[in-house]
Amino acid sequence: MSASNAMAVCSLPIEGMSCASCVTRVEKALAAVPGVRQASVNLATEAASVQAEGPVPLQALRAAVQRAGYRVSEQTVRLRVEGMTCASCSARVERVLSRQPGVISASVNLATEQAEVVLAAREPDVAALVQVVERAGYKAFPVPEDNGAAAARRPAADARPVVAALALSLPLVLPMVGLLWGSHWMLPGWLQWLLATPVQFVLGARFYRAGWKALRAGSGNMDLLVALGTSAAYGLSVYLLLTGGMHLYFEASAVVIALVLLGKWLEARSKRQTTAAIRALQALRPESARVRREDGSELELPLAQVRSGDLVVVRPGERIAVDGEIVEGASQVDESLITGESLPVAKQPGDRVTGGAVNAEGRLLVRATTVGAESTLARIVRLVESAQAAKAPIQRLVDRVSAVFVPVVLALALLTLLGWGGATHDWERAILNAVAVLVIACPCALGLATPAALMAGTGVAARYGILIKDAEALEVAHALAVVAFDKTGTLTQGRPDLLACEPVPGGDAAEVLALAAALQAHSEHPLAHAVQAAAAQRGLGPA
Repeated sequence: MSASNAMAVCSLPIEGMSCASCVTRVEKALAAVPGVRQASVNLATEAASVQAEGPVPLQALRAAVQRAGYRVSEQTVRLRVEGMTCASCSARVERVLSRQPGVISASVNLATEQAEVVLAAREPDVAALVQVVERAGYKAFPVPEDNGAAAARRPAADARPVVAALALSLPLVLPMVGLLWGSHWMLPGWLQWLLATPVQFVLGARFYRAGWKALRAGSGNMDLLVALGTSAAYGLSVYLLLTGGMHLYFEASAVVIALVLLGKWLEARSKRQTTAAIRALQALRPESARVRREDGSELELPLAQVRSGDLVVVRPGERIAVDGEIVEGASQVDESLITGESLPVAKQPGDRVTGGAVNAEGRLLVRATTVGAESTLARIVRLVESAQAAKAPIQRLVDRVSAVFVPVVLALALLTLLGWGGATHDWERAILNAVAVLVIACPCALGLATPAALMAGTGVAARYGILIKDAEALEVAHALAVVAFDKTGTLTQGRPDLLACEPVPGGDAAEVLALAAALQAHSEHPLAHAVQAAAAQRGLGPA
């Protein structure tokens, strides 16, 4: 429930209460919030029931509970929202979600097509949130924990409608290109109509569907502007064709639809590329683990079936599947994904290891301590996802502009039509100018630019091992003048190189290097790799 929501009775789950004095303190804190008429707290159910006379923001109630020294139980729900095309769409979804009872905040990212909803609830009603989004004219699906893997399996955007639209539009544009060389030939009107009609009503049907959904929800979006603009150009052309007019504008409606479809395809392709960081992080976690059973045998199990306390076998060269503690074996482990330390770290029984790290040489037996969504790697993935879904301060300004953008554009197009037509009485030209206002002023870039930039920035940083906690940190990063590193190891190549080989007195350096390489031919130690690489560069085979 947001600041704009009036509530008669609200229930809040409270954490941290232990006695009757706790109950009294929470009740007093809630009753002190302006607008609250009565607050009753039940210690057994750990819930507070609040009655208010008017709209009281849930954020104020949560802040009052926190000042009293307790905490409102919160749950975060992620939804995948399909059908959004511009900032107006994302703002509408965000608005309807924020109005739902129990919702503390809702953030919708147009670039990732995801909504992140924070609720004051122990068991959030995800189905109710999905229904609210669908009533607003979109499709919504709960996002599973393995979001990155799901994104990796998501098919790429279909380019066939784009190719078809461009192929049908090209013959309509070619005569216009010929005007540059003095050619004045034009396709017959009926042929222009045959080429433009499937583009308008078959390939462009998505704009009509999305625009109609926006109208039913009482707002507008980019699709509505495209549908209105191209329909006006197409309808005027049909009228002129039937009445014997010389100038037709089928190419305008067809080309606009083709170019917008091309833009949407490029946008979808860009979205998939900007989520590569999440998919790359998810790929660091093995899909299965080799679990040792009580009888000593080993069984390959899907990672979802591994439980805390299980003994997991990690062979040399494999990634460690779970967070845990080494029970048996010793090895060098590459934990650079967590620590930033380039060189592998020596591990022995009793040491802790992190899922996703690489076991360099020895066979390890690891007792799982943390699995699933609470593992270190899973928390890192959620951190990057949250940073990508967060809104930077500049995005809040963009959202405020986008909320009124479509109505303003429609009003300007109407004024253009009436003003131009009334002044010149050339209603054909007036319609074309109004269409230009509708089409050119589409707010797609306005709503997509900032979230896409945030995704690209956090994605590139994640690929280089830099985790950005929130969008505001990324926005102010351009002002950094000095960066301090706490250890020089993070600035190296991550592997040792052999710089010199000093022979014994009277010996040959090449012979010594060849012997050293032969001795370490089967070792996986980083220093052994350095010796072998140096010998290979000098063309020295095993001695």
